[in-house]
Amino acid sequence: MSYYESVFLARPDITVEQAEGLADTFTQAVEKQGGKVVNRENWGVRNLNFRIKKNRKAHYIMLNVDAPGTAIHELERLMRLNEDVIRFMTIKVDALSEEPSVLMQQKPGRDERPRREPRDRDREPREREPRERNAAAETLVKAETDYKEAQGDEA
Repeated sequence: MSYYESVFLARPDITVEQAEGLADTFTQAVEKQGGKVVNRENWGVRNLNFRIKKNRKAHYIMLNVDAPGTAIHELERLMRLNEDVIRFMTIKVDALSEEPSVLMQQKPGRDERPRREPRDRDREPREREPRERNAAAETLVKAETDYKEAQGDEA
């Protein structure tokens, strides 16, 4: 027998129990044909990259199957006939992986990620020395007095 990975997308408006029921139906069909479903993963409702049959989301379910080719043909026939299945894809693999798929592996949480060092532009601007601030203010006051004196001389 050969190894296959089959992923199908179910409509988002069905419940999780109905999506699991679809997976059960497909599992029974494979077992009737002499194969077995080694692993089943429910990836949950996820966003689609583009609309498929007017749907923006779908239930994703993956089946790892050890079965002959006739069982896979029957599985795909049932998926094509079912109205709740939007899309499906079955590929033949050399060996079935016993570890969880990439989507099911735990992603590091916010607390587990390493902190980045602040860049120069993220730091607070340095305070001016009081002397520098006073020098700028004195220049402004001097310019104002010079202007007023010039206005007084013209009048």
